[in-house]
Amino acid sequence: MIYTVSFNPSLDYVQDLDCVNLGYVNRTSGEKILPGGKGINVSMVLKNLGFENQALGFTAGFTGEVLKSMLKAKGVESDFIELDAGMTRINVKIRAKEETEINGQGPKISADALEQLYQKLETLQGGDILVLAGSIPESMPQSAYMDIMKRLQDKKLKIVVDATRDLLVNVLPYKPFMIKPNNFELGEIFGVEIKDKDDVCKYAKKLQEQGARNVLVSMAGDGAVLLAEDGSEYRAEAPKGTVKNSVGAGDSMVAGFIAGYLITDGGADAYRNAFEMGVCTGSASAFSEELATKEEVEGLYVKTFGKK
Repeated sequence: MIYTVSFNPSLDYVQDLDCVNLGYVNRTSGEKILPGGKGINVSMVLKNLGFENQALGFTAGFTGEVLKSMLKAKGVESDFIELDAGMTRINVKIRAKEETEINGQGPKISADALEQLYQKLETLQGGDILVLAGSIPESMPQSAYMDIMKRLQDKKLKIVVDATRDLLVNVLPYKPFMIKPNNFELGEIFGVEIKDKDDVCKYAKKLQEQGARNVLVSMAGDGAVLLAEDGSEYRAEAPKGTVKNSVGAGDSMVAGFIAGYLITDGGADAYRNAFEMGVCTGSASAFSEELATKEEVEGLYVKTFGKK
């Protein structure tokens, strides 16, 4: 079974405008509300690709109820811990000549609520896949990802971590199955400027030496690189298409990697297939108004790599 954790999920209120005039009434040309959060995005794309999974984390208030109902309508199973106070945040995404985001804070997560999540995670079984994605709310200890991996280190889980800086670096001693920094985040970790794929490979290797089993680095329009635990290295240019949506592309890449790995059941071509599926799924979401569908991913896979 696949599980995703979103500590601070959201409702994303997307507004389209021709332009924004500060200090005046602005009217939208289009709008929609979508479930949001990196782990939530991974769950939705996995479901689109045909993989059952369960979204874990915290919800609160009426917005939390809306989030759960929207995920249910999309066929995504969830088992959130309901908080007594506050509300699941609403993030406003304004798409005009430039894209602007206003992200809410979200509810406070108590030590008792966090312990409830830890207890849920203790029920996972060997071979399960756990995805830890996104930032940590200020009300939680910033060591939360590391604490989870430490508590679960004897369970033989495949844990995927998509986080930045210390959140990512601190989990490396616990040997995550896969980590996915982008090229800018990779440079921040080592205090360098990443200029090309050779640089990516050089510093991704250092993350492997610190404990990561597989390092997948997204490079937006410049493609992606994978350093796999079997010693293989994969590089790809970005598939060609028109970018319509920058939200969720990285999360979609994570979902695609997991799907591609599971399709081959960990066989000889598992990492190649995982990498190619990751690249195509991330790009398919970028080329779509919403998160990628299975049909969109398969079509782009054939176009990019000549096969399904």
